Amino acid sequence: MNIKTGGCSEDCSYCAQSSRYNTGLNATKLSNVESVLEAARIAKENGSNRFCMGAAWRDMRGRKRGLKNIVEMVKGVRSLGMEACVTLGMLDKEQALELKEAGLTAYNHNVDTSREHYPNVITTRSYDERLQTLENVREAGIHVCSGGILGLGETPQTDHVGLIYTLATLPEHPESFPVNKLVPIKGTPMYGQEPVKFEDVVRCIATARMVMPKTIIRLAAGRINMPESEQMLCFMAGANAIFTGEKMLTTDCNGWDEDKAMFERWGLRPMETEASAVKFRHERGFESKTFAEMKGTSKAEADAATAA
Repeated sequence: MNIKTGGCSEDCSYCAQSSRYNTGLNATKLSNVESVLEAARIAKENGSNRFCMGAAWRDMRGRKRGLKNIVEMVKGVRSLGMEACVTLGMLDKEQALELKEAGLTAYNHNVDTSREHYPNVITTRSYDERLQTLENVREAGIHVCSGGILGLGETPQTDHVGLIYTLATLPEHPESFPVNKLVPIKGTPMYGQEPVKFEDVVRCIATARMVMPKTIIRLAAGRINMPESEQMLCFMAGANAIFTGEKMLTTDCNGWDEDKAMFERWGLRPMETEASAVKFRHERGFESKTFAEMKGTSKAEADAATAA
């Protein structure tokens, strides 16, 4: 949920919420606590086990009142039996500790792309500033959620590897790795950018799964433009979570009903977490296997059929 829209001073060349670009987006103030918790209740009723809240800020300096309200949001979400995640821009050590004490599960702060390509995308915040925020979050005992955006004019063979290398060589692998596919916003410098090829999305997911085997790989923005067959290939390559709901910040998102129907068709079920009070039947679902295992299974089944 976007709890504070637009008016950001950063120059992220893909973002509709930057005050530097004329995208037709109206800036809003921070949402009130109860409206956020009502949205969290709806998300839980639809099977979500983590509720993510985003505010379009560069950082949290001088935002004591805003942080106080966000602390109450986090506490409220956790009281519903859900995990709570926020993305608020850069965060210092004291602010991270305050959010940890409130019960925050995870903090999202994407590095967006490789260190080499990053200056072509953003100039108002350095790569190392992003890494410092991740360090502050990690040292506070909050799960790190950090990923990238594919389709920013990068070279996949090097920059996707560079993105994964940055996160895989942190002191700890991120708990969550969101994979975003650029949604071009009219009025931003990235509008008109050539879309990333689907095979490069799959390769990025597969590589991330191999080098960060315990990390949750989440299909994020841009998923709405992927047909169901492509989404399933992403799951087979190593993705194991999605962002769902009414909006992905300012862009459209696949709805709960659509996602639940897709999961049912493919035998998938939402993961269970310690924070989630939602219970699911343990029915046989999708099981990830290597190609060698699938090939071996197919041969064994064929031999059994022949013998019969």
